[in-house]
Amino acid sequence: MLTNNETSLITLTTLTTTTTSSSTSINNNSNTSINTALIDTTPTPLFFKLSKKELETGIKNIKTIDYTVVENNVFECSEYVVKSFFDWKKEDLEFTQCREGITNMLIKCTNKRSQESSVLIRTYGNKTDVIIDRNQEVMNQVALSKLGLAAPLYGRFNNGLVYGFIPGHVFTVEDMKDPHKSSLVAKNMGIWHGVKIVDDDGYGDNDNKPLLFVTLRNWMNEVQRIYKNKEIKNINIDVLNEEITSLEKELLKTNSPVVFSHNDLLYANIIYDDRSDKVTFIDYEYSNYGYAYFDIANHFNEFGGLECDYSLYPNKKFQLQWLGHYLNARHPGKSATEKETNELYRKVNKFSLASHLYWLCWALIQHHLSTIEFDYLDYALLRFNEYYKKKDEFLKL
Repeated sequence: MLTNNETSLITLTTLTTTTTSSSTSINNNSNTSINTALIDTTPTPLFFKLSKKELETGIKNIKTIDYTVVENNVFECSEYVVKSFFDWKKEDLEFTQCREGITNMLIKCTNKRSQESSVLIRTYGNKTDVIIDRNQEVMNQVALSKLGLAAPLYGRFNNGLVYGFIPGHVFTVEDMKDPHKSSLVAKNMGIWHGVKIVDDDGYGDNDNKPLLFVTLRNWMNEVQRIYKNKEIKNINIDVLNEEITSLEKELLKTNSPVVFSHNDLLYANIIYDDRSDKVTFIDYEYSNYGYAYFDIANHFNEFGGLECDYSLYPNKKFQLQWLGHYLNARHPGKSATEKETNELYRKVNKFSLASHLYWLCWALIQHHLSTIEFDYLDYALLRFNEYYKKKDEFLKL
């Protein structure tokens, strides 16, 4: 497997080309132009390079309005938000609620005068700032958009965002194991792991540290604050804390590369466009610099869907094929060897344990805070049980 010092860093301008034929401004009189096309991202190099100055400028230029969407009046509020950013007429607008998410409320607004002109209004879930760094989310969206890996961010309001709609079909649990579609996901994750925010002097992002266990400890502090009795539904909080500490020691031995990671690649966060035969990852609220092996392992855990049917966890043969596609995208011009894919398989499956602890802690907090109809406590218990079921097997790999 190539190491970081065996690869070269190249600039954004050599990576991407804008597809101007499908990039259109929907309304010449609009306050904000909508770009309906992502930048073509068929890369051959390893890194996507974006300067911090360019990122800061992009964030500074995002329009912000002082307005709060009310949960029990989300459609009327969403209309106000959209008209604050676009000069669209009320009679031309159609609003639809997207119900796949279990963290936020998502509304799609389509201008019926042109079916290509759709935007999404994301209203943050109740008190989700406890578990999500919303400023980091904005940085992620702006950076990925500039690199052609995400739809553009059009604006912010007090408790949410307005951003572009990516055409295509939301993945299903069945799509996760489809040989062709899953290979597209593997390759796209390889591309994502090449995202690199660099200083203007070109020295790179050496200060970016993996945030997995930092986040887990912050969440555990919140869990301990919420649950005073130290145990909930057979989950002992003190034991959980000890498991996080011991697992970190084990996983550090893998020497996982630190990369820009999605960290929440469940089926609902993957869009497949059959016209271009490409996938796009959406929802970047948990994205940050982290362990590459965690990002992959977390995706494999999500083959079971929100029902946590871990009988659907991909077998070794499937994983080796997937990991081969990933490595080839991650290291262009070099075909992954059997030894490399087997070694990656061994390390990735260890990190699947961290994925269970991560979303277990998340669910315990959401059980206390969220107003969304979802059994977070049952979800936490399913993660807890699977962690212990697989712990010894995976740590012995």
